[in-house]
Amino acid sequence: MKTFELKGTKRAALGKKATKADRAAGNIPCVLYGNGQNIDFTVTTEDVRKLVYTPETYLVNLDIDGEQHLAVVQETQWAPVKELLFHIDFLAVTADKPVQVSLPVYLTGHAAGVKAGGKLVQNARKLKVKGLYTNIPENITVDVTTLGLGKRYQVEDIKIENLQMMNPKDMLVAQVRATRNSGAAAAAAATEE
Repeated sequence: MKTFELKGTKRAALGKKATKADRAAGNIPCVLYGNGQNIDFTVTTEDVRKLVYTPETYLVNLDIDGEQHLAVVQETQWAPVKELLFHIDFLAVTADKPVQVSLPVYLTGHAAGVKAGGKLVQNARKLKVKGLYTNIPENITVDVTTLGLGKRYQVEDIKIENLQMMNPKDMLVAQVRATRNSGAAAAAAATEE
């Protein structure tokens, strides 16, 4: 998993008034929980831009007033009207305790069904996995080369060593849908053989 360096400052005061003041100053209120701790801190909007505006999942090296912590982003909250980042929850991780994260899904290869006139559709952009952070890859890569016309790829077809898939087994990841032209293309291919 990729790492991301982030500096934070412990919050001196909590509550609505202090939170509004933090946001007005261009800071985002955050909380780090897990491992028996709960630390309230702030980060600057600019510092977290590359962390939250990406499909990637990162292991975050948090430096909160000189204290080092390893964490993953557990949840982000957004202001509904302006779509501004409102709050970030970080979950502390350790080498011996499993963590659950969402990983981006990337499709590779040229599906056989597309060559037959079908259309490749990616149904899942992210999937949840659970495991030790040292075993979690940067992303989930699915090779769709053998995916024929009308065929589908489901969560149960994905096997990653030392990780547990958390999504339902029958959830669609990718499929090749038939198009109007695919029926004619398949018939033409059959007559050529």
